[in-house]
Amino acid sequence: MSTGLIILIIVLVVVVAGAAAAFAVAGPAGRSRRLQKRFGPEYDQVVTASGSRRAGEAELTQREQRVSNFELSPLTDEARASYTARWDELQERFVDEPADATAEAWRLVESVTRDLGYPDDGYEQTLADLSVNHGAMVGRLRDARDITDKDADTEELRVALLNYRELFSELLADQNGTTRRGQENAVASSAAQQ
Repeated sequence: MSTGLIILIIVLVVVVAGAAAAFAVAGPAGRSRRLQKRFGPEYDQVVTASGSRRAGEAELTQREQRVSNFELSPLTDEARASYTARWDELQERFVDEPADATAEAWRLVESVTRDLGYPDDGYEQTLADLSVNHGAMVGRLRDARDITDKDADTEELRVALLNYRELFSELLADQNGTTRRGQENAVASSAAQQ
């Protein structure tokens, strides 16, 4: 073997070993950053509740896998218009019946999620499923639901209604059951898994 060929082989071995080492170091950190970006504040909530970063990230990855099996689809223009009209009605009712209107807001959000293709598997599972594509909103949704479920004053109910409205508007704007950010993250997640 020539000296040039031996040097080329050594250089290739060093480059491949360096790339493997860089991937081993960046792999878990890259995964954490991707999950933090996708889930927003929900990332911290799940990691804290799980007791470790590894367990929390495993749960978030399971959520992604579960939701990837859903057949999410956009709302029709007619459904979007109907939901908007229903929201306008409940918002008007808020002045006279704040507790009833706020409870109705949660039911309306649930209805939209079902029409988008999210299954109705109970409150906690709905939150987990929504966190995949609407991670930034799940904490506010949880707060709104907590307010709705207690004997809250009108100001608290107003805050809950605003939180519901923000998610409601985000859901109505979806084109494929995900926000634009959720779609970008889904593409990144798919690429990272390959």
